[in-house]
Amino acid sequence: MMALILSMLVLIAVSGFLLNKAALDGQVKQLRNQLMTVAAIASLSVDAELLKQIPSDPEGVDTVPYKRVEMHLQSILRTNASMMDIYILTKTDQEGTWQFIVDVETPNTTKGRPKAACPGYRYNAGRFPQMLKGYDGPSADEYIEMDEWGGALSGYAPIRDDQGKTIAVIGVDIAADIIWETAREIHRKIWLILIIGLFASMFIGIWLSARISKPVIKLVEGTHHISSGDLQYRVDIKGGDEIGQLAQAFNRMAESLLATRKKLNDYFIQIVQSLALSLEAKDAYTGGHSIRVAKYAEQIATRIGFPEEKVAALKEASLLHDIGKLGIPENILNKKEPLTMQEWEGIKSHPVVGGKILKPVCLNEEMLTVVTGHHERFDGTGYPDDLAGEQISIYARIAAVADTYDAITSSRSYRPNMGKEWAIRELEKCRGTQLDPRIVDVFIEILREETPDTTLA
Repeated sequence: MMALILSMLVLIAVSGFLLNKAALDGQVKQLRNQLMTVAAIASLSVDAELLKQIPSDPEGVDTVPYKRVEMHLQSILRTNASMMDIYILTKTDQEGTWQFIVDVETPNTTKGRPKAACPGYRYNAGRFPQMLKGYDGPSADEYIEMDEWGGALSGYAPIRDDQGKTIAVIGVDIAADIIWETAREIHRKIWLILIIGLFASMFIGIWLSARISKPVIKLVEGTHHISSGDLQYRVDIKGGDEIGQLAQAFNRMAESLLATRKKLNDYFIQIVQSLALSLEAKDAYTGGHSIRVAKYAEQIATRIGFPEEKVAALKEASLLHDIGKLGIPENILNKKEPLTMQEWEGIKSHPVVGGKILKPVCLNEEMLTVVTGHHERFDGTGYPDDLAGEQISIYARIAAVADTYDAITSSRSYRPNMGKEWAIRELEKCRGTQLDPRIVDVFIEILREETPDTTLA
């Protein structure tokens, strides 16, 4: 009896420890990846030339360059309440000592904390190895770090000038309270499971001795799935005994962790979508382009008969298909004259850049192809990978049709809106060369069912 109770408690404790460690490590890892991505995207949108114009003294806050950069950082900070601070630092002539250029905080994080740092304020960056690594590429703190501003998990990315030289590092902070609250909630649930297991073992331990092996093996297998990141795994154990209750609690915990991960992912998607909309604001001729492409892609996928979750994922991915253009200067996006070879190569790089931005945390592999493959051609002459036919993801082929149609029916710097009927004729010309003929036929069928076009073709 005692051996059975002790064995069960050990297994429950080990399971709780693995769940606790896996949950916390998973939360921190996901937050680190999202912080790195947000910092990398934000760094692309910061004007390096404006930063160079900000004086390295407190009076710098009154200059026009400082106010313009500060306003831009505030717009990023407002996208989510959990982000408490965003700032830009640069190296000094003293090893490990950096100085602030701009520091912006949310109003609710300043209470009881030092005020935001002024330009030229010296900071001991040598305490934080990941911050130092941010000068070379995106990085994030591995653990919650403490400084004079309190505890936070931070992400960093380099800001480079037109020659590709790093001139500063941008940092974004998430309050440590978010992780600590998650840890407290997990601890409460684990203690509940331990208490249930203890009392149940004391009363019916002997009766369970003949039946305990198989359920415990299933629970241990479940902890390995959860610890490896498979939060959709559920333990299938029937019965109202303590092992059955433990399995139910296990599954509820897994559901809670999965819901938390989805919320974090949704938070990141909202930030990236906000940046995508800011991208369209750079191009006077493509306002609403991503939203329309997402709507057309949704219509096509629904007509083909995709499951609802696939349709929703495709719509989400289509909203972000041009996110890689964040790294392209406005003067090239809005240029009316023919692009130079170098400018065209820069434009062609945006699917690859978009894939690198989103791959760490945002989309699964098949939906990521919408970003990386929407400029591939059905005949194999597209970019960036020269894929052809069925080699191109079905989702990328759908996005290509939607993107092509919207490009034709939108006013651009080099031509006016060509109208719906003209666009349909162009889609028919592209069947089998640029576009998948089956998807073209489905989309034209959808367009024919809509109100007739009144635009002159």
